[in-house]
Amino acid sequence: MTPKDKLQNGTAVIGVLGLGYVGLPLVLGFAEKNIQVIGFDVDVKKVDALNAGRSYIQHIGPERVTNTVKAGKLSATADFSRIPEVDVIIICVPTPLDHHHEPDLSYVRATRDTILPYLRANQLVALESTTYPGTTDEEFLGPIKDRGFKLGEDFFLVFSPEREDPGNPDFHGTGIPKVVGGHCPACLEQGVAAYSAIYKKVVPTSSTRVAEMVKLLENIFRAVNIGLVNEMKIVADEMGIDIWEVIEAAKTKPFGFTAFYPGPGLGGHCIPIDPFYLTWKAREFGVHTRFIELAGEINEGMPHYVVRRVGERLNKLKKPLNGSKVLVLGLAYKANVDDMRESPTFKLFDLLRGQGAELSFHDPHIPVITPTREHSEYTGWKSIEWNEAAVSAHDLVLISTHHSKVNLNELAAWAPVIVDTRNAMNCIATKPGQVTKA
Repeated sequence: MTPKDKLQNGTAVIGVLGLGYVGLPLVLGFAEKNIQVIGFDVDVKKVDALNAGRSYIQHIGPERVTNTVKAGKLSATADFSRIPEVDVIIICVPTPLDHHHEPDLSYVRATRDTILPYLRANQLVALESTTYPGTTDEEFLGPIKDRGFKLGEDFFLVFSPEREDPGNPDFHGTGIPKVVGGHCPACLEQGVAAYSAIYKKVVPTSSTRVAEMVKLLENIFRAVNIGLVNEMKIVADEMGIDIWEVIEAAKTKPFGFTAFYPGPGLGGHCIPIDPFYLTWKAREFGVHTRFIELAGEINEGMPHYVVRRVGERLNKLKKPLNGSKVLVLGLAYKANVDDMRESPTFKLFDLLRGQGAELSFHDPHIPVITPTREHSEYTGWKSIEWNEAAVSAHDLVLISTHHSKVNLNELAAWAPVIVDTRNAMNCIATKPGQVTKA
């Protein structure tokens, strides 16, 4: 029986490989629809947490995990020899960039090689990891065929880009339309059936390559527009114009304008990375993606601009950056989540420390910095306590992320100088000259 057949008769088992910010919502989505799910991960701590009914992602309530585990619909394992038990294999592993801004598919390839010996007939493999067009076919077709399977007959392959936006209260999980592209029409049919079991709307595309390009276009659109507004911020600052006021006025236009907002740089698992996947692949076709690369340069340069503004503000106080005590407010890459993947705050850390600043951070969502791929030197750093003595002990507070849990009225009362990259202090009563926007 195909996965579609088993989904229709209620006997299907779903396997999700990678139980992070993408994989965990996915396993819960299936389990909450009364579909049996096995979550696979090499991180035994995540496996143990799920089997104990605990959530390890802040914006995902623990009751969701507890309820599905108690109902017997969700279990987790680090034993990949259990792959034959599942009918649908959904791969949600990281696709970072290497130090040369080139795609790093090592996690995808390692996962593929791990599951290959255990594949059986009538399974569906769905790759969700963001990547360049052609990856699904190039990385999976040959190895699957070498196992003796016939694509579209006794085995099925699709690509379906993840669209999670951690902490977004309006759009999340299975309420977000799901794009699916199949290697062939029969593969697409199986993929649509699998995702239709939990998603309100499934959007089929003609190939895996189209689906891969959809994801890149979505994130390149954001990266380019953020690059534009970041550049406009620098221009506006030089002209003595508040770019935030400009954006608020511009977005009253009911057509032809979409508001994007400046910041200290790009963060998250997609927008700082995905454009470079297309840039790298485009070179194979002799295409130079100048627009994408220019936006990337601007966005990557924003931490340098922010630190320069910090230095200028301290100079007005006749204090050098070297030796000044700087508190960075917010480590997560976006507001109200505990997700610090690719956070521009890490770059701010590097630049500030490189110029001799004595650095602290406060983030109500991240009490301690856990190991990261790129910034292991910060592992174990602890968020300082939020009180007047701790905050006022610093020469300057730099707002990198605007968390709603932070009491900005207290910040205004306690901090001698504030450099604000998020317009967080706009509606807060502050002293004359206390706040500098950056």
